[in-house]
Amino acid sequence: MEHHITIQSGSVELAATLHYPDLGEGKDGQTSGDRLPVVIIAHGFIGSRIGVDRLFVLTARELARHGYMVLRFDYGGCGESTGEYGEGGLDELIDQTRSVIDYVHGIDCIDPQRVVLLGHSLGGAVALLTAARDKRVKTLVMWSSVAYPFNDIVGITGKNAYEQAVQSGSTDYLGYSLKPVFFESLTRHQPFEQLRKFGGDVLLVHGTSDEVIPVDYCFLYQKLFWLRSQGQCDKEVIFQADHTYSGGHAKEQLISKTRDWLLVQDKRKLDWNDWTI
Repeated sequence: MEHHITIQSGSVELAATLHYPDLGEGKDGQTSGDRLPVVIIAHGFIGSRIGVDRLFVLTARELARHGYMVLRFDYGGCGESTGEYGEGGLDELIDQTRSVIDYVHGIDCIDPQRVVLLGHSLGGAVALLTAARDKRVKTLVMWSSVAYPFNDIVGITGKNAYEQAVQSGSTDYLGYSLKPVFFESLTRHQPFEQLRKFGGDVLLVHGTSDEVIPVDYCFLYQKLFWLRSQGQCDKEVIFQADHTYSGGHAKEQLISKTRDWLLVQDKRKLDWNDWTI
């Protein structure tokens, strides 16, 4: 079952889709009376909650089939949301993500100890930056994540677009009006410096044929996550997968590896809770 909803974040209305799990048969050991884990999906730069080739739709439906409630949403100015993308820089994207977390925590059947934030590309960096300051995020999944926001995004838009924004007050990139405040915010946020503030478990996934965000970032992220005093970090490198996991085989691997990792983490947490009780 899926519901289209609207989440208020400041003056912006975020369009979102909430997927309810089918628990009629007690899938994966859960029953309708249990509190549910929830996965929030954060899309990337000028993306949407649908994803390239319906990536986020397919992911949400697969996770819902295995007992997860899933919420995917459009950042302001993207998809069906109101507002202008990047108007408040990365800080605004983080605030909007936290508004979505607020909404999730208002759902009675949600388990607050099993809130997962899944982000792709720039959304992966935003997810990490959000988790670093919001302790309600318990688990992170980062797909092909940006590591150096300014360099990575300017690499996508082109240096000329950035220079035009600085000189003229805005630049038109694929119909999106990007202002200097957006680019300036990218320089202020450094995911590598913030990751130690997150103590939960992390899954990193990247494709070897990603020509947008280097696969090397995945290895750097894992190395730094390992240096934390708590929390595990696993990685999955998908052979010949591109940035958006185009093609059936790459997409299937991405979704199945993410699903299986989340199920293992959930079982471990539930077993630990039973043991401590």
